[in-house]
Amino acid sequence: MNRTAMRVLVVCSGNTCRSPLAAAMLAASVATEPRLADVEVVSAGTAARSGAPASEGTYLVALERGLDLSSHRARLLSAADVQTADVILAMGREHLWSVSQLGGDRKAHLIQEYAGEVPGVDVPDPFGGDVEGYRAAAAEFDRLLGRIMERLVRDRPRVVDA
Repeated sequence: MNRTAMRVLVVCSGNTCRSPLAAAMLAASVATEPRLADVEVVSAGTAARSGAPASEGTYLVALERGLDLSSHRARLLSAADVQTADVILAMGREHLWSVSQLGGDRKAHLIQEYAGEVPGVDVPDPFGGDVEGYRAAAAEFDRLLGRIMERLVRDRPRVVDA
């Protein structure tokens, strides 16, 4: 039997702050959950400068959490990204709109919505701010992570015969 892989795409604007940090945190959690062994977590940005590294604040906050983003390079969101994703987690409404324009509205969610909350405001973009803004974004992801994991377990494609 083969498991159908599940691909989670995390989207923000530049793919240097929120989405790589949230994707790294989610991937680390997924790696500890045997029921999600077939889940791949990737990130992209709606206005990314392809090839840019993670921002300094994101890199530092990731290191504080034992995560290594040294090899991260920003990627511009593409139609192929949207098509191959099973679940798309967006940091804000503008990102949902961009995903929708690429045909992904049925599988795209604001990250808080996917965690079962009524979204209020977008996850604040720490770009250009001090490290505390990056820590605040990470704290928001921490707050949502458990419920996101529960939902991924529920949403994961069923086992299929090879």
